[in-house]
Amino acid sequence: MTMERPRERVGDSSLILPERFNTSRWRAALLACASVAAIAGPGQAAETTAAAPAAVADSEGANAVEGVIVTGVRGARRTVADSPAPVDVIGGEQLLTTGKVGLKEVLNTLIPSFNLPGVNGGGTSWTVRAITLRGLNGDQALFLVNGKRRHTTALINNLARVGRGGVPVDLDFIPASAIARIEVLRDGASAQYGSDAIAGVVNIILKDDVDERSFSYTGGQNYLGDGDTRSATLNWGRPLGDNGGFLHLALNWKNNEAASRSVPSRAQYIYQPTVSTVNGVTTVTPDPRDATADRYFWGRSYGPGEEDILAASYNAELPWRDLKLYASGTLSHRSSKKNTGSFLPNLAPVTGVTAGRPLNRNSLPEVYPDGFNALRRIFELDFQSSFGARGETAGWDWDLSTTLAQDHAQLDGENTLNATLGPSSPTYFHLSTHEFRQWTNNLDVTREITGWLKNPLQVSWGLEHRYERFLIEAGDEASYIVGNYVIPAGQPFAGLRPNPGLASYAGTAPEDAGSASRNSGAAYVDLGTNLTRTWYVGVAGRYERYGKGVGDTTSGKLTTRWEFLPGYAVRATVSNGFRAPSLGQTIFATSTINGSLCAAAPNNIFRGAPCTPGEYLTFPTKVLRTDSVEAKALGAEPLKPETSTNYSFGLTAEPFAGLRLTLDSYQIDIDDRIVDTSNLDLSVTQLASRADLAPLLARFPQGLTATYYTNAVSTRTTGTDFVAEYGVNLGELGRLNLNAAYAFNKTKITKLKATPAVLKAVNPNLVLFDRQKIADLTVGTPREKIILGAQWLRGAWNVGLRNTRYGRYTEAGTSASLDRTFSPKWITDLDIGWQVREATNIAIGANNLFDKHPDKIGIINTDQGTGQFGTFSPFGITGGYYYARLTQRF
Repeated sequence: MTMERPRERVGDSSLILPERFNTSRWRAALLACASVAAIAGPGQAAETTAAAPAAVADSEGANAVEGVIVTGVRGARRTVADSPAPVDVIGGEQLLTTGKVGLKEVLNTLIPSFNLPGVNGGGTSWTVRAITLRGLNGDQALFLVNGKRRHTTALINNLARVGRGGVPVDLDFIPASAIARIEVLRDGASAQYGSDAIAGVVNIILKDDVDERSFSYTGGQNYLGDGDTRSATLNWGRPLGDNGGFLHLALNWKNNEAASRSVPSRAQYIYQPTVSTVNGVTTVTPDPRDATADRYFWGRSYGPGEEDILAASYNAELPWRDLKLYASGTLSHRSSKKNTGSFLPNLAPVTGVTAGRPLNRNSLPEVYPDGFNALRRIFELDFQSSFGARGETAGWDWDLSTTLAQDHAQLDGENTLNATLGPSSPTYFHLSTHEFRQWTNNLDVTREITGWLKNPLQVSWGLEHRYERFLIEAGDEASYIVGNYVIPAGQPFAGLRPNPGLASYAGTAPEDAGSASRNSGAAYVDLGTNLTRTWYVGVAGRYERYGKGVGDTTSGKLTTRWEFLPGYAVRATVSNGFRAPSLGQTIFATSTINGSLCAAAPNNIFRGAPCTPGEYLTFPTKVLRTDSVEAKALGAEPLKPETSTNYSFGLTAEPFAGLRLTLDSYQIDIDDRIVDTSNLDLSVTQLASRADLAPLLARFPQGLTATYYTNAVSTRTTGTDFVAEYGVNLGELGRLNLNAAYAFNKTKITKLKATPAVLKAVNPNLVLFDRQKIADLTVGTPREKIILGAQWLRGAWNVGLRNTRYGRYTEAGTSASLDRTFSPKWITDLDIGWQVREATNIAIGANNLFDKHPDKIGIINTDQGTGQFGTFSPFGITGGYYYARLTQRF
């Protein structure tokens, strides 16, 4: 795969956006059509969403099935309008017609309370980007597929800024074309569904269409001509048996190329050019290599990487005797590559040059004479399969199922080196292997009981067992050892050692490898009834017990809805919930090695401790396992479950046919949130001078800098969601669907764990959870998001417009002077579909039609370039994107 390098405007020394090719014709053509949304396939039933206009094929009969939901109401089906808790429903066609080629990007486009930072840090966080829902981390929301718990990724977001330390579900492994609809329950639901359902529940319902035979292809690129994307989908359904059984298969392929928005490097090969004087005339000759240097190659990596995903799914049901046997699952593979660090060359002076510039000690000229870009490679194989049966016994409907899942991730490094091994260093390394396994067994039972009350009482109960295992394996020895290579004479830095460790990342050493497993068991009961014709009350309770010292937890939920006038209702919920610490947070560990020479006497002190002058010393920066001896000595304690209390109050109104309004406010209090600590610098003189700290000297390597995961903060998140939907038939002019959604949330710290005394003893200036981490948690995502949508359908045309306003957010620095606050932005998306014939649809569109970017930052790294727009942007940093799509049904 290749990436066209963006072009730069010349004559401007300030931060600039590279010049774009002429897109005025594209923009004019798209604007002339004036609106966004989805292709309406033949005979498509309507489904609504709180975030974007639904794809409605026909106003007659569409409303009869509109918004039917199964999430949040066990044992019964309700509609969006009469649900006692807020639920959004997103139709499957909408997922394919946003122009996005990844499910997390699609949900960020369609759901107001969903946030997806554009870049958000290093490590593996660029592959499984940390999402937030209602201002909370992605692993504080529960994801289901056909009502069954979806497994999380094996890749912990250790180096993310927003959502740091989270282990979310990887949504890109679920084929978007296989989805019939997505139901988003915006309410705490731990009492109903178990751990993780603090922010809400996202239930992905797979297709069961026996008649679908379709192919779709989407291709597009950024306005700058980079970041090419390609996506192809296949769907195939057929009946199974003669009694309503079905089999639906789907295959999705997604490929996107890298894109960069770095400012090019301003580095030169030498500081001083060649100067000569002949007959009194001085001639200045610059280094000839500067004229041909590729400064984009030297620029810092900044933007999305390359990714190739192949995802398959199946969904089947077969009636057999008095039972319904069913199965569903996904099988996916991902290959990804990203430039995670650019390194300048380290060259000896050219003959005749009086002062050369050694640029990078680790760019050994024998291996990388012109510098290099270190590439992070990740290969993942992911699957989940559910098998079960439904039936009825003694009037009770039951559902018995088992779900197996695994995510296997191989982490490699390419085009890099371990310079301490010298020119013989490998350039490709296996860094580590991460694996997460999950086995879940469920029994769900429900029935309506009559006679006790005026109206039927819905009684549901169930049991769950879950086994989980997380594994980290060590990488190649060459990826973590420190060699003895000394830079030879005749080169810059002659006589010195290169900096230890791999360039840009680190391999996992045996001391950081390990595995952990645990079992959990749960039992729940869920009751609901209409006490009167207009007053619904529901109550749920759940008990869950975890092994490995996590302990047990009990949660409950009370729900009510009162329709005080026809079409007008109030609804409210109160609940408590929990999220058990992930196994990844419990055992994850990693080490980055640094090194330096001991200063000559009399300053023979290295990071606060005596040393021998000229001695080369190394020290690690470590993420410590919470249960390690070192972490415990720094005040670490066993991780506890996060516990929450949720309050919600809402109003719903349907004043007349076609108009629906909902307004819901909420408060989520979370105690003992799991976060990682600040970087704890332990290289202080107290370690050497105080006898009472001698045990620390014995446990820690020289000059250790460390972090670990801990229950450090309690937070309160308050917010409001507003949704308005209106559809009107325009007669000969077609149909117009209008939609507006507004989401607001604010998170504040209510309690901050005190810095352990042992840390204060080591260094009085240490803080367990610093200002930057507090800011990332409280102001790192937009507090407001507005989505305004309009969709117009007439004959063969389906045209729509969506405008999204992303609110203000702050990327905090290590001090207040380095904070950057980014202003709100409106982003416009456009999609135009034309039903060429009954089975063929073509479409063109643009995301970020007006090519908006976040505010530019004002810092230039003259050597390695810099990013222009920060990293947290919820709409990305690559600007406008245009695409075309073909859908063929057979």
